[in-house]
Amino acid sequence: MGKDNGELKEYQPLLKDFQEPAQQIKVPSKSLLLAVCAAGIGGTFQYGYNISIINAPTKAVQNFINQTWTERYNTEISTQVLTLLWSTIVSIFTLGGLVGASVGGTLAIRFGRKGTLLFNNTFALLAALFMGLSYPSSTFELLIIGRFLTGVNAGIGICVQPLYIGEIAPRALRGAMAMGTSIFITGGILTGQVIGLNELLDYVFTQAGIPADKIPYATVGTGACECITALTCGLLIESLGRRALIIGGYSLMSVCCVCFTIALTFQESSPWVPYLSMICVFAFILSFGLGPGGVTNILTTELFTQTNRPAAYMIGGSINWIAFFFIGMIFPFIVNGLKQYCFLVFLVICCLVATYIFFVVPETKNKTFLEIQSEFYSKKKLIAANGTEGPLLSTPM
Repeated sequence: MGKDNGELKEYQPLLKDFQEPAQQIKVPSKSLLLAVCAAGIGGTFQYGYNISIINAPTKAVQNFINQTWTERYNTEISTQVLTLLWSTIVSIFTLGGLVGASVGGTLAIRFGRKGTLLFNNTFALLAALFMGLSYPSSTFELLIIGRFLTGVNAGIGICVQPLYIGEIAPRALRGAMAMGTSIFITGGILTGQVIGLNELLDYVFTQAGIPADKIPYATVGTGACECITALTCGLLIESLGRRALIIGGYSLMSVCCVCFTIALTFQESSPWVPYLSMICVFAFILSFGLGPGGVTNILTTELFTQTNRPAAYMIGGSINWIAFFFIGMIFPFIVNGLKQYCFLVFLVICCLVATYIFFVVPETKNKTFLEIQSEFYSKKKLIAANGTEGPLLSTPM
């Protein structure tokens, strides 16, 4: 009986005297929309903007570092040191994001979800202050500190924002409202790409044979595609369900990897083949946005109970930032080593993830957290009964 009381407390609504209406809510209230927008602008929008904007001021920042170095030491900075400092300014954002994701779950438990999001603005303001003072004070080290604090802000935001939105939204709107996380990420990316183009995509399009004067349009087009797919996924998630979108997304991404490999192999055979490569990139991004990019965050909210959810987001966020850093570092080496077959690595990953989700992850659409947990437990018991012997240890999800 004590266990039953504990479960009831776990799944009590956040508002006192709240009675779930007999007819499910289909349209979000104004206060809910404002909460999602406020959390998104101060949270994942910052993440999307800062990962794509950094290429815009490259020349200006390098000139500033060279000028400051000359004033200090009466000699011009060497190319190697300049490259090292610029790389540090760029990559320190990822380290800050990893730190933010690592402490985001702890902060969410200690200060609450809303309190953590409010406190997180402090890192953004300090980052702006340090970077703004770097030029008047002729101290380029402040840029490094500012970028690190920006990463911490982004790491906490991408960890706590979907957690907060997933918990305040009604059951019937949980998926659609959680899409606010992806919408603001892609909005930030598009804004940053309009101002400063993304280096990794430039590299991909160059390798695909796209003319240099067409690459800026192709790069901005990818950001627009991400925004469109995030909005589309928000409209489809409550009708098609989470599993259909995420499995379908990974499956389509696998097909795109195959098509892109074929296009890269025969790109010299005809002048229109490079544009087929560009179409494959757009299709890959569309597939990601319609499934994994939009559904992953809400699944993390729904598969874990309230007490374990911050830890789940902390682990997921940390893996995300480590993978972000890892791919950014090794992708050029993968391209140099595997040439046109480089995307077969991602093909294997997409196929493995789609297979795992198909057999393990339950559908969570329009279910309470208790119903989702019960179904997840039933899958665990079935796997344990078929694959192992001995008693099943009951652990909280």
